[in-house]
Amino acid sequence: MTGSSEKRSGLEDFPFSFRATGQEKVLIYWRGEQVIILKGGKARGFLLKISNADAPEQQMVMAKITGNFKRGNEHRR
Repeated sequence: MTGSSEKRSGLEDFPFSFRATGQEKVLIYWRGEQVIILKGGKARGFLLKISNADAPEQQMVMAKITGNFKRGNEHRR
């Protein structure tokens, strides 16, 4: 059941990744393209959420943070 829910989300191939820079910045990528930079408290909050999540949950966190990806328009890129 979890697999079918992941498949419907469009995140089953793990399109999101991130990199923490060490200067209280986190860069989030979608299919290798940088889509957002989080700074300060937002970066710290993101890292806290991501550290307690498994891989599919991490994908969902990044999808929600980027904003544009919650309406299904990621297919237009």
